[in-house]
Amino acid sequence: MADIKDIKLAKHGKERILWAEQDMPVLGLIKGQFADKKPFKGLNMGLCLHVTAETANLARTLKEGGANVYLCASNPLSTQDDVAASLTKDFGIDVYAIKGEDSGTYYKHIESILSHEPNVTLDDGADLISVIHKKHKKLIKSIKASMEETTTGVIRLRSMEAAGELKIPVIAVNDADAKHLFDNRYGTGQSTIDGIIRATDMLLAGKNFVVMGYGWCGKGLASRARGIGSNVIVTEIDPVKALEAVMDGFRVMKGTDAAKIGDIFCTVTGDINVIDAEHFENMKDGSIVSNSGHFDVEINIKKLKKMAKKVRIVKDFVEEYTLEDGKRIYLLAEGRLINLASAHGHPASVMDMSFSVQALSAEFAVLGKTMSPGVYNVPKEIDERIASLKLKSMDIEIDTLTKEQINYLKSWQEGT
Repeated sequence: MADIKDIKLAKHGKERILWAEQDMPVLGLIKGQFADKKPFKGLNMGLCLHVTAETANLARTLKEGGANVYLCASNPLSTQDDVAASLTKDFGIDVYAIKGEDSGTYYKHIESILSHEPNVTLDDGADLISVIHKKHKKLIKSIKASMEETTTGVIRLRSMEAAGELKIPVIAVNDADAKHLFDNRYGTGQSTIDGIIRATDMLLAGKNFVVMGYGWCGKGLASRARGIGSNVIVTEIDPVKALEAVMDGFRVMKGTDAAKIGDIFCTVTGDINVIDAEHFENMKDGSIVSNSGHFDVEINIKKLKKMAKKVRIVKDFVEEYTLEDGKRIYLLAEGRLINLASAHGHPASVMDMSFSVQALSAEFAVLGKTMSPGVYNVPKEIDERIASLKLKSMDIEIDTLTKEQINYLKSWQEGT
């Protein structure tokens, strides 16, 4: 049985799902192919993903391929309750997710997914895989493979692999070019700005906007913040990425120095305590702090609470922490990923590519050769197929190599 907020929300949820579907043409083509081939016939698929309209269309695609699909949230604040209701009522997919659920309910919902003994899992943050390895080792032998959607999850899984603890083959969907070059950069960039604006109603033009981390998500966020008129500052620990940010035209400095002049801060690293006590101490009165990484560990909220003499909720998704010296720091969305907590997450057009990678990677894992435990890259053919289909859906044609050019590239003999 599903566990959702209110089945009566289904009508609005269905409208959102079908609206998103219009902007997901590649996934639509794959859905049609799956309907004919039924690659997942009889398989149980456990999904731990953000419960959004875009995710709903992935779930529908997998079900069209013959799977029994079960979905829970990968973050307590990322569920769209009307979408969860519609998936349950209109599309026959059991959903276990309620926006704002507490930690106990969150893990109860993961347990609900695992009670169906999935043969394939799709994860966003690796919580599903983590719980399987910690508490349900008996399920491991029946799992063909897992797909991991996000940077944070891939980091966790590679750590498990290095420690010899990973007992399931996992395809790193996040690392596919058709995913991270577009979803992480353009999706996170736009949706994070959207989330910050919705939460604060603040004009970003002219503000000092500090982007902490310059991976693909950081690059997208910095670009979009500059585009809206902010003065963008980047902090980094990687010298190559820091140099890239400089060459891209951004100011780069240490986090403690950025803390002194920043107006708005956003972490996008996948690491812990990126904003810590030393940063809070240096921040100006009225500083706004947010996170767009997967977990709520990037901001040291425990330290902030200890430093505060008073905490109050100012408005939806905004908490005011008043420090001993009277300085106020505003934390957005409890430190959880702001783009899904106070906004709607990535646009459907970019999730079209990410979820197409998910769907085709799952098909590859099920129909291809049996894989031993480990973290695998998405096959290059899948990346190229999705990019080609996306271009076609946009009515864009590109050149192809001539036979002469192909032969030239294969030859080493011709020189100057």
